[in-house]
Amino acid sequence: MGSPAGITPEPSSESGVDIRPLATIEEVFAAAAVLGQVWGGDHSGMPPNLLQALAHSGNYAVGLYRDDVLVGASVAFFAAPAARSMHSHITGVLPDHQSLGLGRVLKQHQREWALAREVGHITWTFDPLVARNAHFNLRVLGARATEYLVDHYGAMDDGVNRGDETDRVMVSWALAAPPVATPEADRVVAAVAVPADIGALRRESPQDAAAWRVRVREQMLAHLTDGLVIGGFDDARGYLFVRP
Repeated sequence: MGSPAGITPEPSSESGVDIRPLATIEEVFAAAAVLGQVWGGDHSGMPPNLLQALAHSGNYAVGLYRDDVLVGASVAFFAAPAARSMHSHITGVLPDHQSLGLGRVLKQHQREWALAREVGHITWTFDPLVARNAHFNLRVLGARATEYLVDHYGAMDDGVNRGDETDRVMVSWALAAPPVATPEADRVVAAVAVPADIGALRRESPQDAAAWRVRVREQMLAHLTDGLVIGGFDDARGYLFVRP
């Protein structure tokens, strides 16, 4: 993998977990296959040729290993302004290795990698209906929600997104700043609830899941149009809106 002059990516390890750059074409194909499994068998989200191009041109492309077995991967590329920002395009961990804190390990590695290259912000998108991702991004990492994007990627033919519209929330993570704190109760002007487990709801009642998509979209866009901003996330109340 190519890297900026004078900087050599170093492996990161924590509790038996190694994070290593994708250095060979075999590793690139293996990482693409893992991401395909995470997204329900779809292999078009991060094709090996694109992943190889991103890795070789010095972007962030790593594999997550447990006991030397590849179980996750993460890919990010430099964004405008290129000298100071990076966009995290895809990060995934195999289902039987989820809920073990590995996502946080990957994000912290990504943060350290970016800071070593004088990158100050990382952006990424997530599905606003996935409560666990909202909790992780806004409460655990303390990233700031900056946009609500309607059907951002268009139709996607994978096991996670197939048949749904791809609304996303864009977040920005200021790497050297303190995490954005969940707003105090007296600052919260409005809240938008989301289902506790949209994945289960999509399997059990697709019509109800589709209704949640429309309800959350309409409520969030209405609050943003009124000049409010997303100030954080609460597991019981959902997205918390405050005045800027």
